[in-house]
Amino acid sequence: MILLGCGSFARQALGQVKHGVSLTRPPGNCPFLPIRKGKSGGFRNFTVSRQVQAPRNKPVSSGSTSLLLKVSIGTGCALTVKALFTPVFSECKAHKLAKETHDRLLGAEDSKDAVDPPFDWHAFWELLKPQLHYLLAAIVSAFVVSLANIQVPVLLGEVVNVVAKFTREMSTERRIFSQEVAGPVVKLVKYYCIQAFFTLSYIAFLTRMGERMADDLRKQLFSSLLKQDIYFYDQHKTGELVNRLTADVQDFKSSFKLCISQGMRSVTQIIGCGISLYMISPQMATLTGVFVPVIIGVGTALGSLLRSLSREAQHQVARATGVADECLGNMRTVRAFAMEDMEIKLFSQELDKSRQLNEALGMGIGVFQAGSNLFLNSIVMGILWGGGQLIAQDQLQPGDLMSFLVAAQTIQKSLAQLGIMFGTYVRGISAGARVFEYVKLQPTIPVKGGKVIPYHTLMGNIEFKNVSFSYPTRPDQEVLRDFTLSIPAGSIVALVGVSGGGKSTVAQLLERFYDVNKGSVTIDGVDLRSLDPTWLRGQVIGFINQEPVLFATSIMENIRYGFPDATDAEVIDAARTANAHEFIMGFPNGYNTVVGERGVTVSGGQKQRIAIARALLKNPRILVLDEATSALDAESEAVVQAALENCVEGRTVLVIAHRLSTIQNANVIAVMSHGKLAEIGTHESLKKRGGIYAELIRQQQKEEKPTRATSWGL
Repeated sequence: MILLGCGSFARQALGQVKHGVSLTRPPGNCPFLPIRKGKSGGFRNFTVSRQVQAPRNKPVSSGSTSLLLKVSIGTGCALTVKALFTPVFSECKAHKLAKETHDRLLGAEDSKDAVDPPFDWHAFWELLKPQLHYLLAAIVSAFVVSLANIQVPVLLGEVVNVVAKFTREMSTERRIFSQEVAGPVVKLVKYYCIQAFFTLSYIAFLTRMGERMADDLRKQLFSSLLKQDIYFYDQHKTGELVNRLTADVQDFKSSFKLCISQGMRSVTQIIGCGISLYMISPQMATLTGVFVPVIIGVGTALGSLLRSLSREAQHQVARATGVADECLGNMRTVRAFAMEDMEIKLFSQELDKSRQLNEALGMGIGVFQAGSNLFLNSIVMGILWGGGQLIAQDQLQPGDLMSFLVAAQTIQKSLAQLGIMFGTYVRGISAGARVFEYVKLQPTIPVKGGKVIPYHTLMGNIEFKNVSFSYPTRPDQEVLRDFTLSIPAGSIVALVGVSGGGKSTVAQLLERFYDVNKGSVTIDGVDLRSLDPTWLRGQVIGFINQEPVLFATSIMENIRYGFPDATDAEVIDAARTANAHEFIMGFPNGYNTVVGERGVTVSGGQKQRIAIARALLKNPRILVLDEATSALDAESEAVVQAALENCVEGRTVLVIAHRLSTIQNANVIAVMSHGKLAEIGTHESLKKRGGIYAELIRQQQKEEKPTRATSWGL
């Protein structure tokens, strides 16, 4: 890498290196020109090379990085020194794209997802209590099935003993085989029927219990998500939340059902069959019991390794889902910039990581299963060998060996099921912990609860008093600083200023999407923090922003979303006021026209007028217009502006505008700069003052009169 500069800069840099002062360097792979020797001499070039490269899957640290500084003095003479450089140069496009790609791939949730939250057993008990009777019925049924499975080997042994007896004594005794074998066979058939009936019972009970628990859990989780603060959604991707609502709940439900059914049955069978083994042959039972703890110990050790792999695999699936959700949710932007290949690459990289983790997990499970089967099958062979020895010594009957072998195989299958169940348990506990983490999460701003100002006394006076605010995701960046603004009832107040000055933040604080850090926001002298947020947003404030969102349903239902109890006539009246009735009736299906996801099948101006009608339907006392026309063309802006003029009469209106031509008739214009109120007055007074507002007007007038050079893109 070559740094761009002059000989004096190189000399200064070398001096800083000699004195241990950290220099600056550009980010990796940025092209720079070599330093050339001037008339006064100096260094020919100034070369920087990396000594330690960052790993491929990690970005270059923003801290100091160890580099080699090579300074060539004249011809054939070079001086190499080691220094620490801090990357403060502006990033080149390639590096910036790589960094953004890396940040998107890793996601902001990686640090917090590294360790799963603890499983909330109390929340699990509260979820289980309503379905406890189904659980008890399932446990009893599984217990009966286990007892039947214990008796089956014993009865099979009795049948084999009868067969062996007739084989030995057929020449000396004349007995009817069917009479001898009828007793154990009838008992065996009874146990088979009991086994089948109660198997059906416990599966039915578990299915009903599991589905109802999953249904309740999804409802609780969705309800909890809807109650969270807005900054919660600033921190979490939609794909992550949807994954918890679907995949995690499904994993938890399936794991719980399997652990109850397989766990109860396996443990009962292991204990019962173990007792049966000892009763049949204490010698072989003791020998078999020596190896069982070894199997359990090895399985537990390997299971602990599989647990971390399973957890990481689940996290990786959530990351891949987040990338896909973000891409599909912004498909038009992806298509507009021809970024299909990049999105495929990003998603493929996440899927490849997920595949690798799941392959490793599958390999671990395969090793566990293969080792268990090999070890347990070796025990079966040992039983046959030892049992044959005991039969040869007349210490064991053939039927007893058969019973012992079947019971041992039952224990083998039960242990194998417990091994599988352990991995399922780990996956279910991890998924359940993540779900319960959000279920019990409490918002800082409640959705409901607080004072309500009677409608007949509600005036709509708004006051921001000494407000300071920082977004929770950026606590060190203060957006508003000691901001004070009074909006009298029934007046139209416009907020203007350069981008990033805090205008939209004022609207979001009025909606109480966030709470102020200092100061207060009041309506009719009552602090917003003491008012009922549902009443405030549902009845008092009508909010129309730059990019209104419509739902994938009919126009009628989209407008009615502002007031669900409204009649069709009230919806149509609101649409007329918003200048939307004519174009709606121009559609073949009129108000029953489905607008598509996020309203993509209607134009920007039409979407904005539908949003205005939706806000007007609840007859709000306060109207907030957050750059409601800035994204529209001139013709659509004129139509929407006319609709807005019909809406503002008799209401307190806060207009946040980028186009100053739309706010000239406002009662008061407040100019914001760097989070503070810089100027306030009418259009004419601010224009004469020659301050920030006047400068904004001059800039917009220049933009509205493009020169010949700009028209050619020069």
